[in-house]
Amino acid sequence: MSAGPDTLAQGTKGREMAGEIELFSDGDGVVVAGDRSAVERFLDHAGLLMQAQEFGLGKLSNVLKTGADVAKTASGVMEQSARYLKLTPESAKRLKDAGGLMKTKTEGISHAMLGETGKQSLKWLQVDDGPASLLTNPAVLSGVGGLMSQFAQQAEAQELKALLVRIDEKLDDVRRAQRDAVLAKMKSAAAAIEEAMTIREHGGDPKTLWDKVSGVSETILNVQEEALLALRALADKVDGKSKTGELKKATQEIAREAAIQLSILARCFELQDEFRVVELDHVLATAPDNLEGHRLGVADAREIRRASVLQNTERLMAQMDAAGGIANENVMLHARAARSVIDSLNSTAALVDEFHAPLGIESTRDALSATPWRDAFRDPEQLKIAGKEAGQKALIGVGAAVGALGVSALAVVAKNGSKPGA
Repeated sequence: MSAGPDTLAQGTKGREMAGEIELFSDGDGVVVAGDRSAVERFLDHAGLLMQAQEFGLGKLSNVLKTGADVAKTASGVMEQSARYLKLTPESAKRLKDAGGLMKTKTEGISHAMLGETGKQSLKWLQVDDGPASLLTNPAVLSGVGGLMSQFAQQAEAQELKALLVRIDEKLDDVRRAQRDAVLAKMKSAAAAIEEAMTIREHGGDPKTLWDKVSGVSETILNVQEEALLALRALADKVDGKSKTGELKKATQEIAREAAIQLSILARCFELQDEFRVVELDHVLATAPDNLEGHRLGVADAREIRRASVLQNTERLMAQMDAAGGIANENVMLHARAARSVIDSLNSTAALVDEFHAPLGIESTRDALSATPWRDAFRDPEQLKIAGKEAGQKALIGVGAAVGALGVSALAVVAKNGSKPGA
């Protein structure tokens, strides 16, 4: 977003403002850097201070080569304070209101410098970049991007852990055992990653930690692919079924089984996120010149993973929505079964949305409502469908299902399509 006239007018006054901060975003998160007090005032003004995490700039020394000018830049960078925020629709809007970010020459990274107009007004306006913008050094930007990628992976992993706890509460003992039997295939891989992450928190050596986890990725990917295949198979359970009773049974099974497979996928993705954190540490420590390309590769891999998940969950929900449509057309004779189909559909959709959220996939689907029996009774199409089924089966006691109507009345309605009482 380009700065407006008022913003540009303030540009020359930027160095006279009460404080300056810099914002960097990779699309998943944002880093706010500058003097600690200015950073905290900005985040507090945006209502985001409590959500922000400390973002240590010390690791950036690894990406800066020797030399007097670079050493001066490195010293200035290390004096900066920084906080990290995972971008949500709400935080993105608040930061956008504060000032627009503009693309940099470093792929995927946007930047803005904001100046505070005064403690009374608490307004932050975009100002011109200048010598004080130390973090826009290309090497530093690359490092910032790499660190932001790590923070994004960690934030996603934490949300997936919380999701696993919620799903676990919904599983009965049998299905929890089924889930755990699959996760046991990754037991050694999970133990290695968890140990590495624990040691990392205490400042462990990146090379040693990489040695612990470098061979576990294939195991995780194999389990992930099995879960995705199982998710695809669930979508086929309702394919071709048109009887409400069959759909009820199938959708109930899907709702139970989807929880197992999504739980397995959540665990796989959590471990992959933490694996990437250790991997990026290793690259930063051993091959800092390759950090930029590696960061972009990790970002592409995450997008491919998201696309794969979305493709499978969208297909599953499309099949279930079709089943819900059939059930809603058969409310006259199968009201309870129809409601059961809709309930299973909505519970599965809610779980899918929960799983999507940590991956940054926004829900665009509204819950489906079951057609009330009274509304179905007034719907000529519903009466036609019920009359046809009643006629085909010579259904006995259909009057109990349709109130005062009998088989003959339904047959008449099916023939002329008129509303009851017309």
